Amino acid sequence: MSDISHTQVSNTKLPLISLLALSMAGFICIMTETVPAGLLPHISNGLNVSTPLAGQLVTLYAIGSLVAAIPVTFATQSWKRKPLLLFAIGLFFIFNTITAFSSNYTLTLVARFFAGVGAGIVWSMLTGYARRMVASELKGRATAIAMVGTPIALSLGVPIGTILGESLGWRAVFIIMSILAFILIIWIVVKVPDFPGNSSGNRVSIYKVFTIPGVRPILSVVILWMIAHNILYTYIAPFLVEMNLGTKVGISLFIFGGLSLIGIWVTGVLIDKKLRLLVLLSLIGFSLSTLLFQFSGGYTISIFIGIALWGITFGGAATLLQTALAQSVGEKNVDTAMSMNTTVWNAAIAGGGIIGGILLDSFGSISFPLTILILTVLAIVIVVSNKKHAFVKQ
Repeated sequence: MSDISHTQVSNTKLPLISLLALSMAGFICIMTETVPAGLLPHISNGLNVSTPLAGQLVTLYAIGSLVAAIPVTFATQSWKRKPLLLFAIGLFFIFNTITAFSSNYTLTLVARFFAGVGAGIVWSMLTGYARRMVASELKGRATAIAMVGTPIALSLGVPIGTILGESLGWRAVFIIMSILAFILIIWIVVKVPDFPGNSSGNRVSIYKVFTIPGVRPILSVVILWMIAHNILYTYIAPFLVEMNLGTKVGISLFIFGGLSLIGIWVTGVLIDKKLRLLVLLSLIGFSLSTLLFQFSGGYTISIFIGIALWGITFGGAATLLQTALAQSVGEKNVDTAMSMNTTVWNAAIAGGGIIGGILLDSFGSISFPLTILILTVLAIVIVVSNKKHAFVKQ
């Protein structure tokens, strides 16, 4: 077993095995969050509730992540990082297991809430953990590797989880995720280095971090970009139906996910030197994809090109925004800043779902491209007008 301290971690190369463990943590977070959405009819039958009530398994997980991120991060600032990460993954192991075997709807909701708490902890510490493993010139690349589990889960994990759930039963999928969490616990114990938390005298105030120059502009971009993305991602099926591509939802999501992997690869290669440029190019590319959607003229190829452009520009979004935030606040404040980012990010996911639903009911999904374009242009304006403190290497 390895009990590597922070002073023993090599700062001349990327510790891939350790970083991939963090990536696995992100993969489990996304899988646990999104798999129920593809298995709602099966879950509703298994728990003897309606499909809308089964959908609350997704809602309770998101609420757990949203409400836990800041207070739990603040309460555990003094904890060593490795025990805290093990605690979070332990929550996934315990509560995914409970979900797999529970026949009680209320108990299942409680289990989903506490699995969401685990996700709130993981997302709050993942970036800071990755950055502490490497030298300054590799911090962005380390973050990209730690975040690669997210697009993999979205592009491959969720469809595979849905197929397995339909063939083996939805409970089997949660058992598999519990097994993955158990494997990850062993992986972390053996291979991931430990780092100290903040002593009581160095505890970081949420307000103090929020008032650091650059934080508010970056969080504003997070809100705008993620609301825009989730309007389209949440309602991609009705959007494609209106574009006469209702039978192509699966292939569209595969294109999106596959290009997201390319996007995060490009981000990992260039982020340590071209952060600001990558953010601007990603937002501009997303804007161009909405124009392709708006003026597709009914051509399938235009829609697919737009989806591909959307995927490649979104792939690195989490890494870009978290790296920008980490650089603005400094290493000591990273975990607190990431807890704020987690809260804002989940609020934006909910906001995208709400706004998209209102637009869909009121104007139809044809209203999505223009709305998304307005939001992304506002985000571009914020990036361009904050050259001194936001999206720059401090």
